Amino acid sequence: MIRIISLFILISSMIQGVFAQNLTIKGQVKNAQNKENLEFANVILQTTDSVFIQGTITNEKGEYSLEKFPSGNYQLQLSSLGFKTRYIPLNEVAEDRHLEVFFLEEDVISLESVTVSASNINSKSDRMLVHPSERQVKSSTNGINLLQQLMLPKVQVNPLFNEIKLPGGGEIQLRINGAKVEIQDIIALNPTEIIRIEYHDNPGLRYGNAEVVLDYIVHRPETGGNLGLDLNDAVAAAWGNNSINAKINHKKSEFSMNYGISHRDFYRMWRDNKERFTFEDGSILERKEVGEPGHGEMYWQNLNATYSLIEPEKRMFNATVRYHTNRTLHWDYHGQLFNQANPNDAVHMIDNSSNKTHRPAVDLYYQQQLKNDQTLVFNLVGTYNYTDETRFYQESREKLILTDINNLVKGNKYSVIGEGIYEKKLGNYRLSGGIRYNHSFSDNSYKNGHDYTTQMDQSEASAYIEFKGKQQNLDYTLGAGISRNWFSQKGQGDGYENYTFNPRIVLHYTLPGQSYIRLRGNISNSSPSLSNMSKVEQTIDSLQIQRGNPDLKPFMRYRTDLTYEIQKGIFHGNWMTGYDYQPDAIMDEKYREGNKIIQTWDNQRSWQRLESRLTLRVGPIKDLLQVAVTGGVNHYISKGNTYAHEYTNWYTNVSLSASYKKLMLAFNLETNWNWFYGETMSGGENIHILMLRYNHKNMAFTAGMFNPFADNYKQESENRSQYASYKRANYIKESSRLLLFQFSYNFSFGRSFKGGQKKINNSDDDSGVMSTGK
Repeated sequence: MIRIISLFILISSMIQGVFAQNLTIKGQVKNAQNKENLEFANVILQTTDSVFIQGTITNEKGEYSLEKFPSGNYQLQLSSLGFKTRYIPLNEVAEDRHLEVFFLEEDVISLESVTVSASNINSKSDRMLVHPSERQVKSSTNGINLLQQLMLPKVQVNPLFNEIKLPGGGEIQLRINGAKVEIQDIIALNPTEIIRIEYHDNPGLRYGNAEVVLDYIVHRPETGGNLGLDLNDAVAAAWGNNSINAKINHKKSEFSMNYGISHRDFYRMWRDNKERFTFEDGSILERKEVGEPGHGEMYWQNLNATYSLIEPEKRMFNATVRYHTNRTLHWDYHGQLFNQANPNDAVHMIDNSSNKTHRPAVDLYYQQQLKNDQTLVFNLVGTYNYTDETRFYQESREKLILTDINNLVKGNKYSVIGEGIYEKKLGNYRLSGGIRYNHSFSDNSYKNGHDYTTQMDQSEASAYIEFKGKQQNLDYTLGAGISRNWFSQKGQGDGYENYTFNPRIVLHYTLPGQSYIRLRGNISNSSPSLSNMSKVEQTIDSLQIQRGNPDLKPFMRYRTDLTYEIQKGIFHGNWMTGYDYQPDAIMDEKYREGNKIIQTWDNQRSWQRLESRLTLRVGPIKDLLQVAVTGGVNHYISKGNTYAHEYTNWYTNVSLSASYKKLMLAFNLETNWNWFYGETMSGGENIHILMLRYNHKNMAFTAGMFNPFADNYKQESENRSQYASYKRANYIKESSRLLLFQFSYNFSFGRSFKGGQKKINNSDDDSGVMSTGK
């Protein structure tokens, strides 16, 4: 490993030396109306034919510096939200220049300008533009580190594990220059290449079911490229996330590849479980599972290779091959099952699981710029999902085997997704529309004493139209879609065919003092998962059976929320309250059948959620310290055909970042954000992270600890069924006080140009296979 790192650094340093240039341009930008310094203005250096060379943003004094480019003829493009763009010719640049002060005029009729702020955040009706400060860029090693320092509402970032997620497991889309990417691509980003991050917490219809979209706007090289290495491993446990990436550019072409491998190997994981069963004869059994140390071992790999052909402002072709593989060799729980009415009535329990997954995919994308501010986009994605799962469950007393279960599942799922989008800008208005078709076929086999084979077809076709406009301080978006959902399972009748109408409205009103209020509402539909509709049975333990339901039907989802945001100097506040209503929601249920408890799913009466969240952020203070605190509450109302439950969850998140010269200290705290659906509460993580990073040129050395102030990692879940309830806690001892060391090396070489932006991307990571375990 040491030799590989040394060779990597040596080669990278040699390449940097070859491409290094020495010319520098400095200057200052001000507001033409009040002559104040204009912070966070975009400064772009171009050739005379508008080919992008490099760019930056102005600091709090309105100053900028462009460095390391060759001599030649250029033009300087100056722009900022709410101001008219200005172009300055720079002829025969052969030495360093300190330019005069340039003034930008306000653009009072710009549709895109909703709130213009002197801070690093500019809010629009459909997204938030976040410009990282110079300190934040210098103290980061990749796109994830930088995102953690920006402390955006709702987004949870784990810089030690290189994870980005939403509370409750909502869908988050990651993009670079508009193109949907994988987490490995964000890890590969050099922070110095990031101009801004566009935070969409109000995605339009074209983003599907995404709850949040994060779009990194970066420079793209015309020649040269970049290389990156990220090594992250634990000291006292077999735990690691490691990746390498490379990108080479030649004229209009770009070749990129990234590879990541991760592993976990735990020997101190267990679960405790309390169960209560009520049988048809009125008898009750309460039993307690006391866990013993078990073994968890898993590996996964991701490989992405992409070729892009780009003609700026004309067309873009993108071809990507992705391959994901995951192998869990052991996920083993052992323990004792006690009858709580008679502690001497105990059995030994073994619950061992393993699985492997292979998912190759091909993604073809084409974008064409037409005359009169029109854009046409096509995207085609094909995916194959292979799944192989094994579960062994046994209950025994001394040498007598009481229960012996072997579940074997093999799944093959094929899917194709096609989509087209048309966009047209009409002065202060914007019109867009699109069509989308998704078809999947699965062929799965189940063996557990009985042999089952399922063959299922599922498709969804949809079309939408969306209109955006502005009247003085009010920005509005009106959208409508229609979808057709179809399903068929061989040997199980006619399946279903369903049509739905999906309207959407957003009203965004700009208030005085850098603040706004936004109201939005939408109606969408949700289709059953193939795994829940499989006409198969899976034995869980000596008392419980899991059974699919091929009669499930799609259901509607209604959502409305109100957001208020204010920015005042270094203080930022964001408050949101929302309401979700899902009639006929597909949720779990249990019922009795003889002396067995059947676990299944059905279209229940309704599910509702009322939520409220407040985020307060202070900083950067003296460009050194930044703190963000989020507090929120979720209240769930779950009404089934045979049950009714309510559940309330309070949660808190705290983030702190402090920087001094080349050092950066960060602390994150997340309390349980729990999700209640049907009769089941799925507990979130209660974790905290402490890390210290030292940056030196293009290298960074990080020491961090996961859960330094806790002696164990614990995740809880609960089921409130009247027939078979449980309260369960899963533990992993190695995930407490887990000491990690990280080495990052990420650099780019060559010059940059202005590339196209990919508008859409699709993927399918649902295996379509019913789970085998508890």
